[in-house]
Amino acid sequence: MELALLAVVVGVGVGIVVGALGAGGGILAVPVLVFLLGMPAHSATASSLIIVLITALASLPHHARHGNVDWRNGLVFAGVSVVGAVLGSRLSALVPAHILLTLFGVMLVAVAVAMLRRGLRTRTEERAEAAAHGAAAAQSEEPVATHDDPVLDQPGPDMVDAADGVRRHHGEAELPLTPLRPASPRLPLVIAAATLTGFLTGFFGVGGGFIVVPMLVIALGLAMRRASGTSLLVMVIATAASLLARIGTEVQIDWVTTLVFAAGSAAGGMLGGPLSARARPSTLTLAFSALLGGVAAVTLVQTLTG
Repeated sequence: MELALLAVVVGVGVGIVVGALGAGGGILAVPVLVFLLGMPAHSATASSLIIVLITALASLPHHARHGNVDWRNGLVFAGVSVVGAVLGSRLSALVPAHILLTLFGVMLVAVAVAMLRRGLRTRTEERAEAAAHGAAAAQSEEPVATHDDPVLDQPGPDMVDAADGVRRHHGEAELPLTPLRPASPRLPLVIAAATLTGFLTGFFGVGGGFIVVPMLVIALGLAMRRASGTSLLVMVIATAASLLARIGTEVQIDWVTTLVFAAGSAAGGMLGGPLSARARPSTLTLAFSALLGGVAAVTLVQTLTG
């Protein structure tokens, strides 16, 4: 009973992070399942896939209703990731548990540092943009008219083309979207990122949102919130492919603990979605980085000293 209650409580916390950031569910679920709920490492990675899948499915509708899911590019990215997901899932079962957890901890450190750097850079850009808008408003005597007609403003009532020619989604700058095509110099980057996302999803049992979100921002020019919502779509497809690839392996899943944890995570995911609309992108990124740093420290200490 106590184990089930712990699974629910921790699951809610993990779900809030996934719903708010569009990332992080598997990264948090695996250490929790291993060190708090006592699962073997390989079982934890498999259970994490189920948890991430259910949580992402619960969080996706909120982002879709608010126009934060790029279905076309998200489906393309997810489709490419399936190859890496199958390969990673089959390889994971062959790696010893302590090596798997050590590699997991190293990955956490790398992602935490990358997200910290991005968060600090985004915070600087936000301040510069706010200062520029303040100066422009002080010099202008005429208000700039914008429209929110869903017919005239095809991308959605929350997206307008500003006077500087940059499309903005919920106030965030977004590059003009272009179809993925061989002539695009960003296509190799998207393919590489999608394949790596799938591999990490299958190998570690993570959703891959920590890679998908920045790649959707950098390679496809999506705004942070739109990238976060789209990453949930990618998670659903990549985790489903990874689970199917584990059929026939010797990995065992504790279905009771997994489903109880997933139920709490799904509930938290529905709570976390609205929170993302109230925070600045830089705040979300920095909070995610700090959380990953703490989880990385616990994972490495427990694995190397256990």
